[in-house]
Amino acid sequence: MKSQKNSLKAKVWFYLILFSFAILAFLWFFQVVSINSFYEWSKRKELTTVVNEVFSAYAKDDFVSSLDKISRDYGVCIEVYSYNQYTYLSNDYGRGCMGDGNLFSLNQYKREFIESNKSVQGYIFSNPKFDNKSYMYALKLNTSEYAFINVSLVPLDSTINILKKQFIYVSIVVLLLSLTIAYFISKKISKPIEKMNKSAKLLAKGNYDVTFSTNVDISEIQELSNTLNQAKDELSKTEALRREFMANVSHDLKTPLTMIRAYAEMVRDLTYKNKQKRDENLNVIIKEADRLNILVNDILELTKIQSKTQPLEMATFELNEFIKGILKQYRIYEEQQEFQFIYSGVENAVVKADLKRIEQVIYNLINNAINYTGKDKKISIIVTDEDPYYRISVKDTGKGIKEEDIPHIWDKYYKVDKNYSRVSIGTGIGLSIVKSILEQHQFPYGVISKRGKGTSFYFLIKKDQG
Repeated sequence: MKSQKNSLKAKVWFYLILFSFAILAFLWFFQVVSINSFYEWSKRKELTTVVNEVFSAYAKDDFVSSLDKISRDYGVCIEVYSYNQYTYLSNDYGRGCMGDGNLFSLNQYKREFIESNKSVQGYIFSNPKFDNKSYMYALKLNTSEYAFINVSLVPLDSTINILKKQFIYVSIVVLLLSLTIAYFISKKISKPIEKMNKSAKLLAKGNYDVTFSTNVDISEIQELSNTLNQAKDELSKTEALRREFMANVSHDLKTPLTMIRAYAEMVRDLTYKNKQKRDENLNVIIKEADRLNILVNDILELTKIQSKTQPLEMATFELNEFIKGILKQYRIYEEQQEFQFIYSGVENAVVKADLKRIEQVIYNLINNAINYTGKDKKISIIVTDEDPYYRISVKDTGKGIKEEDIPHIWDKYYKVDKNYSRVSIGTGIGLSIVKSILEQHQFPYGVISKRGKGTSFYFLIKKDQG
């Protein structure tokens, strides 16, 4: 049984709580621990803005009224010193003014700046008037006028204490809310997945009637549900094909084995003294053994091709001579069963492929056409040029394939006409071998069929570009 601490619900709950703790830690650091540093940094940055505005106001006629406005807006003290006396002192909006209009009230920093002949200078010092830290910018307006912008930092100790107490209550509320919300979110996400997991376990046990459904409006979970339903449908089809394949193979093996046994017993018990009868019975045994051999070889061949254990042996060959050589093997059908094989090709059709594999493809397509062509027993093999390919089509004149059957005809032992009466050649897995070989070559293939007008199997083979 899986550990509860490793369940999806527990993981989602844990990470949401962890996220809440991270947010609270972040807020604690910036609102409590580093608030003094941030306050001082913002005040210093604000003073640089005030310096620029004072320089801009100095060029205007209403300099004094502009200084009053700046002092009010930013809560700073502005002092202007000219010709050994103060010419302007703000109304102490920022509680940072250290001058009183007397020359001797100029502190050490102001005197040093006036004597230094610098344009701008910043200072940090302790303001004895209010016993706190102050920031000051000294500005040289012209050769005899100077401005001093001063701001006192308000002690934040009491504010920080209040924030700490407030933060404790906020943290408790946030954690309780996080616990509740995390529980419902984790439950909402994990519940449909747990449900699908139960269905997947039933599917693994061979129950193909299960469905994977969810009412959750989460696209990933909905996609997972759709994917699992598709996988279930494919597994169901595969299982049905497997059972049909096993039934067909069993039937095909059982029939010749039964015949071999029956005729062997007949030779042993009845005809062993009659040479003619004995030879007839032995010929039946040999023929049925050959059928078994073909079936086993085809199954082994299909297994090898699908496992891709044998690489393709690519070779260059001329398509017309190649197909004509194959058709010679079917003369017996023309002579004894009145089949007609009509071939139409193109000149100098040189291609590159695994010759033996393509030979298997054409043999299997012709055998399939023999089994299903019409009463006229006509089979057409047509080669056309579709650059950069040659298209090879094998067409019969049979009654065609139903549209719903076409996607399944490449499956092993799938029969489009289960009541077809003609004695067929092959083993029932020829089209599966064709599909596997062509896919291994990466050659396109397909089938075109119309009811009452026959069927055309085709594949494209690449031209030799060398």
